[in-house]
Amino acid sequence: MLTTIKRSALVMFSAEQMYDLVNDVNSYPRYMEGCVGADILEQSEDGMVARLDLKKGGIGYSFTTRNTLKKPEQITMSLEQGPFKKLSGEWHFKPLTANACKVMLDLEFEFNSLSVGLASTSLFTSVANNLVDSLARRAQEVYGP
Repeated sequence: MLTTIKRSALVMFSAEQMYDLVNDVNSYPRYMEGCVGADILEQSEDGMVARLDLKKGGIGYSFTTRNTLKKPEQITMSLEQGPFKKLSGEWHFKPLTANACKVMLDLEFEFNSLSVGLASTSLFTSVANNLVDSLARRAQEVYGP
């Protein structure tokens, strides 16, 4: 079953600052609930391949995405490897003023098997639903009030 998640937030930080936080994949385990590991496998000016390790309540898995970078407006993610039949997503950063922007996340995913999918969908949905809020809190920590 395909699951779609759409989240957005207005934040008092620039689009570039928020883009930089999302693109700092190695820091995810420090502030994203359910993310226990992150590795950048390849990196270039306009893209990266990254692996995330998620775990919560005894359920865990890893997946790898190829991220296409368009700084500071957009990050597009597509599945490289993992327990998904489909995983794709986009972050958008829309400047509102020099020091404020709208952050938008659109995700679509479906797990390979129904048995793995039920528990894993719950974990991934929980993590994904909290991504934008976690990012806004992280911006406060990194950039201040």
